[in-house]
Amino acid sequence: MYARSHCERIISTLSDIDIARKAKKIHIRDVASKINIPEENLIPYGHDIAKIDFDFIEKNMSNPDGKLILVTAISPTPAGEGKTTTSVGLTDGLNAIGKKSIVCLREPSLGPNFGMKGGAAGGGYAQVVPMEEINLHFTGDFHAITTAHNLLSSLIDNHIYWGNELEIDQRRITWGRVVDLGDRALRKVNVNLGGVSNGFPREDKFDITVASEIMAIFCLATSVKDLQKRIGDIIVAYKRDKSPIFARDVKADGPMTVLLKNALMPNLVQTLENNPAIIHGGPFANIAHGCNTVIATQAGLKLADYVVTEAGFGADLGAEKFLDIKCRKAGLKPNAVVIVATVRALKSHGGVEKADLNNENVDAVEKGFENLQRHIENIQSFGLQTIVAINSFTLDTEAEGKVISEGCEKLGVKSVLCSHWANGSDGTKSLAEEVVKVAESSDTSKFTFTYEDDVSLEDKIRAVAQKIYRADDIVIDKSISDQLKGFEESGYGKLPICIAKTQYSFSTNPTLRGAPTGFTVPIREVRLSAGAGFIVVVTGAIMTMPGLPRVPSANSIMLDENGLIQGLF
Repeated sequence: MYARSHCERIISTLSDIDIARKAKKIHIRDVASKINIPEENLIPYGHDIAKIDFDFIEKNMSNPDGKLILVTAISPTPAGEGKTTTSVGLTDGLNAIGKKSIVCLREPSLGPNFGMKGGAAGGGYAQVVPMEEINLHFTGDFHAITTAHNLLSSLIDNHIYWGNELEIDQRRITWGRVVDLGDRALRKVNVNLGGVSNGFPREDKFDITVASEIMAIFCLATSVKDLQKRIGDIIVAYKRDKSPIFARDVKADGPMTVLLKNALMPNLVQTLENNPAIIHGGPFANIAHGCNTVIATQAGLKLADYVVTEAGFGADLGAEKFLDIKCRKAGLKPNAVVIVATVRALKSHGGVEKADLNNENVDAVEKGFENLQRHIENIQSFGLQTIVAINSFTLDTEAEGKVISEGCEKLGVKSVLCSHWANGSDGTKSLAEEVVKVAESSDTSKFTFTYEDDVSLEDKIRAVAQKIYRADDIVIDKSISDQLKGFEESGYGKLPICIAKTQYSFSTNPTLRGAPTGFTVPIREVRLSAGAGFIVVVTGAIMTMPGLPRVPSANSIMLDENGLIQGLF
């Protein structure tokens, strides 16, 4: 089950960043030529990165679509699952068996890169490169989104300062500010201090950029024109009579679109095996909708036989939002879903502490399998076929792996052992062949959503909580229930819902691993994202501005004596 060559390679491998630096990259124009993009339709950022211009994308929109493969995972644990690594490895595997394939991923946020998680460009021999640039400023898309968001904030305050012709009620300003870092001190702030010349003091807040409605709009917009319309539709405040003030009312939609125009073009890079990768947009899945841009996904489908894309965190978060929000908005229908699991992560769900994960524990894998089973059942409830990718580690044992394969077999699901971290495409050819088999025979007409457009917003929240999380019910105050009814009366009742919830559990309690039951989901807050076209529902103790851990990743990131970045992984 675990090939000797796999173990040998793991023992002899370099670190992820060393592997990335030794990559034999080809010029970005040669990467583009693999999917028939002429050099004149590239806007290069050096030799390794380019944006694909809109002229080329529009010319190819009449092409038939390729197959769409969604990669998701079990609920995250400290043991790691490897969703991005598997997405990259699967793409390389598909290309290795003769299928023209593109991987479409989200851009990493500086928040987790310098906070808890570190870099997000895959790992081992299944990475996208140039890894350091992708994990840092890349092409500046996130900075453009941050600036556009904060331009709107400043225009609101400026309008109030110069007479407030729109009669904005300063107590009812809903638009805050953002920064692409985790900084708990900014969750609540006072602004306009310092006297009359600085405006009227009021309380404000910061979210992390990936939670911004601008990020959501950026990822759901289908064109520059659509982008501007959605920006104009943002509700930024209310008058005393509670009538809404839109971004277009403060003349923000035009200049914000200008800031985002170039950012909206997808970014092209390559895998370690020189296959094309489009990395564009990056909302978190625990506090936002967790998918790369619609433009990137649609462009990929027109350019390749297969598009492999990922949805953030576990399938209860990223995959649910990919399916119930992105697919609903963009008319997408996945041909197959890959759920990534590891022996180590299932042991963690089975109650094993991180320090003991290297020890064989078949009973813990059996107990933890309930988490994987629930994710499988949830994906099947959408009418989709799934494959389980077992992302192998050196110390996994035959007996532990057998628990997963036999458990999947009982559920009528194929599981495939993968060693892409160590062996690149050689470790995912079997997975690629299984994905092709499922995708080629899939019946996308069976695809369905968790809820229909016409049910109430409260019932949509309840449907996700009960059908996906398996909660007994939701707990919702009358004030929030009334707020939802107000959204419905204002014409927003048919919007989907985007639930902000901990990624570590099906419940809102991050310590409840496995497949908990007998819990309720407390609804703490709801927000109307009229431009993005969904209702944000904040549950439990989830924060839209993360804080740094006691020992943040930033403590280990530095330049060495040769000017090379260390600690970014």
